[in-house]
Amino acid sequence: MFSTAVTDHWLAGLAPADLPTTPGTYRVVVDADLPAARRLSVLDLAGTGGVVRATPEVAAALGLVDGATVEAAALSSARTSAGVALNGADHVFHLPAAALAALTTPAPGDDVRVLTAADADAFAAFAAAAPGDDLDEAYVELDHWLVVGAFVAGADGPRLVTAASAYPWAGTTLADTGVLTLPEHRGRGLGRRTVRALAAHAHARGHEPLYRCQLDNAASVALARAAGFVPFATWDVVRPDDD
Repeated sequence: MFSTAVTDHWLAGLAPADLPTTPGTYRVVVDADLPAARRLSVLDLAGTGGVVRATPEVAAALGLVDGATVEAAALSSARTSAGVALNGADHVFHLPAAALAALTTPAPGDDVRVLTAADADAFAAFAAAAPGDDLDEAYVELDHWLVVGAFVAGADGPRLVTAASAYPWAGTTLADTGVLTLPEHRGRGLGRRTVRALAAHAHARGHEPLYRCQLDNAASVALARAAGFVPFATWDVVRPDDD
């Protein structure tokens, strides 16, 4: 259903046949090369089993054995006993391979288009009008690898009201995507159109969009689905040391 770029990244050396078939059961991978920020991660694939990755030190603390399987309840109990907390899972959405192949770059227009440094004033006004928490969570920046915006007519000319940006994820061809629409312009399909346009431009540049959001962000989940994205997994990592 998904491209090899997606499965190769998230499974990282495993084949789908290597995974347990029961949700809530994980294949254990012990990897000494994991960075500190991902010394423990939990990937729950949609509709099937998942993968737990850990450094040798964390695996030893949790009693995990490379190549073995572990149930979610046992993993949770081991983490509690060892004092290893997770940060909080994100939804991971991707476009199905067929939908990705069907993407076409939209024709240039005045309402939804790629943003450049020439749009700095419009983006600054957009950022100033956005709720601070929403802006932080969306992580949309004009200097990202790819930025697309949607404009509406304003008293002083076109006004940027939706922005989506992406950057290559962890050295892969996946493009991690964020999107934000100003509150008064939500519910009009602007977010969906902007994300679709960004996905098409990313694909034209040889990348594939990755859409992540927190599990309880119902509006972001709805936007992902409206833009054609499908749940691939949920993904959690160890809580940062400074939290």
